[in-house]
Amino acid sequence: MERESFEDEEVAALLNEHFVSVKVDREERPDVDHLYMSVCQSMTGQGGWPLTVILTPDKKPFFAGTYFPKTRKYGRYGLMDLLPQLAEKWRDERDKIEEIGEQIVEETKRQLLSNLDGELNAESLDRAYRQYAQLYDETFGGFGSAPKFPSAHNLSLLLRYYKRTGETRALEMVERSLDGMYRGGLYDHIGFGFARYSTDDKWLVPHFEKMLYDNALLAIAYTEAYQATEKPLYAEVAEHIFAYVLRDMTDPEGGFYSAEDADSEGVEGKFYVWKPDEVAEALGVDDGELFCELYDITEEGNFEGHSIPNLIGQVPETFAVRKGMSAAELNVKRKAWREKLFAYREKRVRPHKDDKILTSWNGLMIAALAKGAKVLGHPAYAEAAAKAESFLWTKLRREDGRLLARYRDGEAAFPGYADDYAYLLWGLIELYEATFEPDYLRKATSLARDMLRLFWDEERGGLFFYGQDAEQLLARMKETYDGAMPSGNSVAAYNLQRLAKYVYDAELAQKADELLQAFAGAAERYPSGHAMLLTALDFAVSPPTEIVIAGDPDHPVARRMLESVRSRFMPNAVVILVPNGERGDRVRETIPLVRDKAAIGGRPTAYVCENFACLSPTDDPEELEELLGE
Repeated sequence: MERESFEDEEVAALLNEHFVSVKVDREERPDVDHLYMSVCQSMTGQGGWPLTVILTPDKKPFFAGTYFPKTRKYGRYGLMDLLPQLAEKWRDERDKIEEIGEQIVEETKRQLLSNLDGELNAESLDRAYRQYAQLYDETFGGFGSAPKFPSAHNLSLLLRYYKRTGETRALEMVERSLDGMYRGGLYDHIGFGFARYSTDDKWLVPHFEKMLYDNALLAIAYTEAYQATEKPLYAEVAEHIFAYVLRDMTDPEGGFYSAEDADSEGVEGKFYVWKPDEVAEALGVDDGELFCELYDITEEGNFEGHSIPNLIGQVPETFAVRKGMSAAELNVKRKAWREKLFAYREKRVRPHKDDKILTSWNGLMIAALAKGAKVLGHPAYAEAAAKAESFLWTKLRREDGRLLARYRDGEAAFPGYADDYAYLLWGLIELYEATFEPDYLRKATSLARDMLRLFWDEERGGLFFYGQDAEQLLARMKETYDGAMPSGNSVAAYNLQRLAKYVYDAELAQKADELLQAFAGAAERYPSGHAMLLTALDFAVSPPTEIVIAGDPDHPVARRMLESVRSRFMPNAVVILVPNGERGDRVRETIPLVRDKAAIGGRPTAYVCENFACLSPTDDPEELEELLGE
């Protein structure tokens, strides 16, 4: 639409004669996007992007739609037909247009502020599981039909359900989905990272755009799956995601860029697809043939005459046997092939990089890197997460502490939204668990209180999408649906509970409960659309578990104890390290739970508490492993 119309002089002249044209970046102004998308859906029964809305001067909508060509074609009205008619209506029937706008505003407000009654409990998790089982694609993994989105928080919820119930089918749904996404073209087998969604049901042909938030959420899911299954592939995929982000999506000052486009040189996917002769040129004839056979690179191609590398239907270990080599030998070859093809591909024209830095998406990547650091044992991930957090804290906060939403070219702008606060809160808690630096919990507590002050709905509960100090649109909406990204309300419900456990703050715990209650009706009616909210519920209904390790963190016993804790999938446990000396005193000031916890006899000591009762402390790593196993 941009190329067809907005860059066309004839359309531009018509727009400029009758309208004030406003182009909205939906990532910078998600408040505007959410509101007018709701308007479009209520007026037309559907939505999508590009989103086209015509407003009165006081921002009341009276016409909405999505894509319009320049001139009428294929049954679609064109802008050159519509715009003169709308201008004429505004000139001749202004009172009627304004009345329509007022009706739309009232209906939109009614829909946005309606609360559905309901009650969430452990049985709600069972209902969600059954709904996922109905939507599950038995063949390729994932849920529903094409287009398929990763929606990794669905998989994180199912991992928790498996942990809670022992239901192996829940784990099977997670594994087949993660395997399918990795094997398909959704995953970039040459440069790493995941594309935004798959246009087909088997994850082969992606929409080639790469989004920071998808890669953050998928890194979390693969990391948790590695904890739950101990399968090395999941750790490897998570490491590859982080390698991609740190290589291609990281600003020199530490923040993370938003996205990479799908197209280069005006052609979607051109940067990512291959012909056999290109592979042979990069690898030589013999290795080229092996790579093409393994990764489905053919003359006819699997995408518009070219080939997207994929492993659908291939098992590398079986392929190795067929070719008379060991799996280890093939892995060495695959690594060398990838590096050569990556270097070859780097000579192509790269897709455009959206280098704006969004607080919300950065919060997600901070959370993912911090989780990766503690589970995969890579301190560099925690260092990158800490650098990004420092960037946000210094560059994306006003002098009064107010978070801002976007940074680019030295300018921070737009008062932060609920998502910015909730996602950064998540990142700060994960950073604490990766580093055990209590300052992150103090920052998280301050941020949480600011979030409640700015966004809380005193009448109905829950967080409004934009703050009371921001531009006031025609309605203040609340986002509850956990779609491609989890909603700020769901993420807040999850992390307020976790934070309250650390800092013993009754108000934060109460607000988390009220958040769950505020959106219980919506979650009851469509459980699979509220995965993150149900993750918060899973935390709420699980027995409270605290694990404290007191002593010198560099002592071999303490290190072994920490490794035992971090290697296990215990998503609802609170883990605290209390060092000796002044550092331990700082921890006790922040976390009341550990005021009486110390190393016994100078030897690192573990305390395991569940359901408000603590077992006898132990300084034996093997005994700790037995306790954790139980």
